Amino acid sequence: MTLDRVSLTVIQSGLVQVCNEMDIAFSRAAFSPVIAEANDRSDGIYARADGALVAQGELGLPIFVGTMQDSVRAVIEKIAAGETAPPEPDDVYIVNDPYLGGTHLMDVRFIKPFFYQGRHWCWLANTGHWPDIGGAVPGGFSASATEIEQEGLRLPPVKLFKRGRMDPEIYAIVMSNIRVADQRIGDIKAQAAALEVGARRLTALLDRYGRKTVEAAIAELRGAAARQMRTKIEEVPDGSYSSTAWVDSDGVVDEPLAIRLTVTKRNDTLRFDLSASSPPCQGPMNSVIATTRSSIYLAVKHIWPEVPINAGLFEPLEIIDPVGTFLHATYPRPVSGCAAEVSQRIAEAVFAALVQAVPDRVTAAPAGTSGNFALGGFDPVRNRSYVMYHITGGGYGGNARTDGLSYGCSTIGISKSAPLEVMEQQYPILFQEYALREGSGGAGEKRGGMGLRYAVTLLRGTANASFVMDHGRFGPQGALGGADGAPNRIEIRYADGRIETPPHLSKAQNIRIAAGDTIHIETPGGGGYGDPAKRDPALIARDRRRGYLG
Repeated sequence: MTLDRVSLTVIQSGLVQVCNEMDIAFSRAAFSPVIAEANDRSDGIYARADGALVAQGELGLPIFVGTMQDSVRAVIEKIAAGETAPPEPDDVYIVNDPYLGGTHLMDVRFIKPFFYQGRHWCWLANTGHWPDIGGAVPGGFSASATEIEQEGLRLPPVKLFKRGRMDPEIYAIVMSNIRVADQRIGDIKAQAAALEVGARRLTALLDRYGRKTVEAAIAELRGAAARQMRTKIEEVPDGSYSSTAWVDSDGVVDEPLAIRLTVTKRNDTLRFDLSASSPPCQGPMNSVIATTRSSIYLAVKHIWPEVPINAGLFEPLEIIDPVGTFLHATYPRPVSGCAAEVSQRIAEAVFAALVQAVPDRVTAAPAGTSGNFALGGFDPVRNRSYVMYHITGGGYGGNARTDGLSYGCSTIGISKSAPLEVMEQQYPILFQEYALREGSGGAGEKRGGMGLRYAVTLLRGTANASFVMDHGRFGPQGALGGADGAPNRIEIRYADGRIETPPHLSKAQNIRIAAGDTIHIETPGGGGYGDPAKRDPALIARDRRRGYLG
C-alpha cells in the first residue's frame, strides 16, 4: 500500500497524540509530586511481535525510549518461554527488573496488550517513577548498596491486572514491601488509567483510518526515520572519535569510574564502543545494558532532534555491548544510579566525541546530574510517615551559536522540579533559598549556563536524607577550548552550627537530620564552548552587570 505524504503525516501525528494523551492523563491522575508535578514518566506504543518502538509521547522522558522497548521485548520473551501467562484483553503486566530492559527499581513499568477487533495488535507501555520501592533507604536511592536486593523490591513481569481487575495478591505483595504503601494506590490506578486512555484513543485512530492503512504507515514511518538518520550520519566525516567521561565514584569505593568511548563513522552508520570503560563496580553506579543503549540513543537525538522517534532511528546505530564493564551490569550488581546519573555521563561522552566531528551541532557538557535527593521521616503534626523525592537540573553547555541555558532539566528527560509550594504543603520542610548559582558556568566563547543553588530546612520531627548525584569531583567538561562548569556541592548545615559534606562528595545515605537542620545544594554549571579569549567583550560586560560571573 502506498500512502501520500499528507496521510502519512496525519497518522504519524495521531500516533504521537495517543502517547501525549497517555502522558497527560498519567500526570493529572497521579498522587505523587514526582509524577504529578515533575512528570517523571513516559508512555509509548510498541510492536506486537518484537516490542519495537512505534511512537512515544513528546512529553515523556527520552531515557525511557530504548528501555521500554527492551522491557516490552522481555515480556514477549517470557511469554514465549512459558514463564509468564499469555496476554488477554485488559491485562496489565507490571515489571521493574532492571536486568529485563529496565533502569532502576523505582522506575516501574506497566505493559498492556492492546486488542483491536479481537486481535492482539500492539503493546501500550508506560513507566512511572515511584517515590519508594522499599530497600535500605527511603526513596530507593541507596548510595552504598552492594547488591540489588538492598535497593528494593524487584518484580519480574507478572499480571497486576487480569482482564481489567487488579490481582489482590500481587497488589498485597507489592504494598507489603514499600514505604507509605497507603499512598501508592493513587499512582497505580493513574498509571493503569493512562494505558486505558491510550487504548481508547488508538481504537479511534484505527477505526478512522483502518488497520491496514495504519500498519502500512507505521512500516513507512520506520523506514523513513532510518533513512533520515542515515542521511544525517553522512554529514559526519569518516573516522574514529574518542572521549572519556568520569563518574565521581560508585558510592562505596572512593575512586572515579571511567566511561571511555570510541565512535567510528563509516558511510551511513555510527559504531559506539564503550568496552574500554571501568570494570563493574561495588556500588550502585552500574548501568544495565538497556539504559546504556538508551543513553546513546538520547544523545544522538540531542544532536539530530529533527529525526522522528521510532525504531527506525536506532537502525544505523551499532552499539557494541560493553561486556565486562560497569556499563553492562548483570545480577546482582546494584544499579540505582544508572538511569539518573550514569546515563548522563554516557551522553556526555557521546557529546565530547562527536563535537570533534560536527562542532556546529554538539554542545559542551551539560550539568549531567538529576540531583536525586530523597528524604524520609515521620511528620508529628500530620501523624504520618512520608518519603519525599526531589530532582533538580543545572546549566547546559555552550554551543556554536549561544551560551548554555541556565538551570535547565537533566539531559535524560523533560522532568522538572516540583513546585516548591507543593513540596512544602506535602512535607514538613521549608525552602530557604532557590536561586541561580552565579559563576557556575564554564568560561568560553559561549559560556556554560548556570546551575541552581537551594537550601531546604526540616521543620519538625526527624528524617533520613539520601543523595545519589554526580559531577561533584569533576565539573561538566568544556568543549573546543572551553572551561569546565562548576562541580556539584552538598552541605548539611546542622542547627548547632556544624557543617558536613558527604565523604563521596555527592553520594550519601541515611544522614540523620532533625528540626532546624538544613540541606544546602549547588548543582553544576554547563561547560564552556570555544576559547574564552574570543568571547565578545559586550557579553562579558552584560554578564557582569547581571551578576552571572559570581
